[in-house]
Amino acid sequence: MGDDLSALAHLHDPIRRSLYEFVTNRGTDVDRGEAAEAAGISRTLAAFHLDKLVEAGLLECRFKSPVKKGPGSGRPAKVYRRAAGERLVSLPPRDYAGLASVLADAVDLLGGEEQAEKAARAAGARIGTRSRPRHMLKVLEERGYEPYVEGEEIRLRNCPFHRLAEEHPVLVCSMNLALCQGLLEGLDDDPNRARMAPRPRECCVVFLNK
Repeated sequence: MGDDLSALAHLHDPIRRSLYEFVTNRGTDVDRGEAAEAAGISRTLAAFHLDKLVEAGLLECRFKSPVKKGPGSGRPAKVYRRAAGERLVSLPPRDYAGLASVLADAVDLLGGEEQAEKAARAAGARIGTRSRPRHMLKVLEERGYEPYVEGEEIRLRNCPFHRLAEEHPVLVCSMNLALCQGLLEGLDDDPNRARMAPRPRECCVVFLNK
């Protein structure tokens, strides 16, 4: 927990927080120039803070080859994106993820996948009912999904259950879909707007944008 607390302390700085939010909201690689322009600071200062966020484990970086090849094409650009790991801080430490993993094992052993989906859908409906009259996008933001519109779909940059989904992908993803469908029902919306459409580094559920 100490490492997580130290990492998150970097976001207390307003410049680093704005850079972090810009990178994570983009959902794609961001170079230093783009980040500097978004934050209204120099490229050198942006590079300093971005690299500090990488050191803290909040962002990750790589070098991207220039599109143009050959003489005059320039050096590879350093680009940034959200780090794949998770950060969780609670005082004193709690192991809710560990218990959730045990419960998922129990569902698998008991063959209770169908009942788990029903429970998830009912939980989603309760959340949706309590959330009226807020818009679906706002509710998804509050639940940590980080929704964004892409053409005729609303995709989700973040899976709130990512760690558990890596251990039990079939169970957790099916429950996540059921929860999202229940959420729509609770909001008095069409549950069929939610469907499964996995994409690397994103949530497995997408919504029809209408």
